[in-house]
Amino acid sequence: MDWLIELFMTGGGVAHTVMLFAIVISLGVFLGNKIKVKGITLGVTWILFVGILAGDLLARGGIEENATVINFIQDFGLILFVFSIGLQVGPSFFTSLKQGGLKANGVAAGIIMLNIVVMLALYYGLRNIIPAVNDLPMMVGTLCGAVTNTPGLGAANAALEQINHIHPFENGIPMIANGYACAYPLAVVGIILSIIFVRIIFKVDLQKELDHFNKRNNKEAVKPHLMTVKVFNPAIAGKTIFQVRGFIGRGFVCSRILHEGHVEAPNRETLLNVDDKLYIVCAEEDADAIIAFIGPEVQVEWDEQDVPMASKKFTVTREDLNGKTLGSLHPSSMYGVNVTRVFRSGIELFASPSIILQVGDILTVVGPEDAVDRFANIIGDKKQQLDKPNLLTLFLGISFGIIFGMLPIEIPGMSVPIKLGMAGGPLIIAILLGRFGYKIKLVAYTTNSASLMIRDIGLVLFLASVGIKAGGNFVDTVLNGGIHYVWMGFLITVIPLIVMGIFARMKWNTNYFLLMGIMSGATTDPPALAFSTAYANNGIPSVGYSTVYPLSMFLRIITAQVIILLLCS
Repeated sequence: MDWLIELFMTGGGVAHTVMLFAIVISLGVFLGNKIKVKGITLGVTWILFVGILAGDLLARGGIEENATVINFIQDFGLILFVFSIGLQVGPSFFTSLKQGGLKANGVAAGIIMLNIVVMLALYYGLRNIIPAVNDLPMMVGTLCGAVTNTPGLGAANAALEQINHIHPFENGIPMIANGYACAYPLAVVGIILSIIFVRIIFKVDLQKELDHFNKRNNKEAVKPHLMTVKVFNPAIAGKTIFQVRGFIGRGFVCSRILHEGHVEAPNRETLLNVDDKLYIVCAEEDADAIIAFIGPEVQVEWDEQDVPMASKKFTVTREDLNGKTLGSLHPSSMYGVNVTRVFRSGIELFASPSIILQVGDILTVVGPEDAVDRFANIIGDKKQQLDKPNLLTLFLGISFGIIFGMLPIEIPGMSVPIKLGMAGGPLIIAILLGRFGYKIKLVAYTTNSASLMIRDIGLVLFLASVGIKAGGNFVDTVLNGGIHYVWMGFLITVIPLIVMGIFARMKWNTNYFLLMGIMSGATTDPPALAFSTAYANNGIPSVGYSTVYPLSMFLRIITAQVIILLLCS
């Protein structure tokens, strides 16, 4: 049994380190799946607490781990985590800032800024009263725990290491993960209580909020309307579909035409004749104008015609189409089909000729079945190709992200230049690749399962590393004032959420269901979103969450570093 004892008790070896991480991660994931309070769980954050326990036991047993290896695993895990997040949110990051998303993101940004203000107010107001508070890095760790944001903790850690290389800390790099661990559990409760508190203040009637959302959403959305019209106006006989669209001044798509008993897939140059029957897709509000100009609405059993028209969905998998416009494929003139819709990252887009295709786009194609199938070969539709990970984009992006993150930004009056670091650099590059990667012929598409695998592996490696490193002095932290980080973290959580929740309702009358999602998204907290959707009994909170999540995650990571570099250097 000596070999087994040696494996467990001799720190620093490869086998020992791998086994330690495997045990910590396995136990943490198990506890995250099993321990729930009214359906709410801390999830993989349990890995951090198990890591702290393991670190404490190792310290008590006098077992020393290889700090260089632990630091490498921590940084590599963080890079994988934030890079996968960047690729995920990249396609929607800039879109989420437009139109109605501006107010939602404004509320989220307000919450983030107030979190920082409350943290600094507690630090500067109490540091001469409560000795434990006189540690700004630990307060930043508490801030990250109070908003349940692990990438922010990683960014702050990276910034501390950057400072330590130039001006070493007297007692070593502060273990800010202890503040994070103290604040995190109650933070989840605080987010949920804040959501409920806003409802109590405004006496929100959930049914009225649902009716209000549906009424407003139906009014503002451009609902598609499908109809068949008969050409009755002799003035448009001999005119092309393109000309008729210009005459009416309303947009519509004609996907099928029945002419003298034969069905065709028309294009913009197709000539119209009196008595032709057109299958049209348009905005609901434009339907009456189109009927008045072209002719009356009629009924046609399109599937029973001599040339049945097929409508199928195909996936763009050919890499050489990445970055090309839909119009450059000439689907109607060369292949006799019409592309009516494009689905990308769960969002339905209008299939205009100018839309830029990306690998992974799903196209709705209408036309004769044989023509539709031929067009499928043009765009690829080899879904198994998408199962192959794009390792070039992943590692090339990471390399550029690290270079960008290490770029020093000199600020007058600061002894240490600001760097985006291991978290900020890869995050920004990943967001840009997710949105504009096609411009340099890089395929940023990753299957959902592959993306989740990369993200979760990075996250669990980072959490286990931080926990094991922090465990050696966690007990001392708790005994020497750590309880203060708990209640201060709770205040950092609830005050900004309640203030901005009240502001959003009073200033913009933000729908309560959307506000629940915004408050959850601003704290990037999945358990809070799970509670919100269950509490609302609908999926509306997810809309608010997804709208603010990209910007919130970006700001959480950047601000955590900036606070450290500005105030701790």
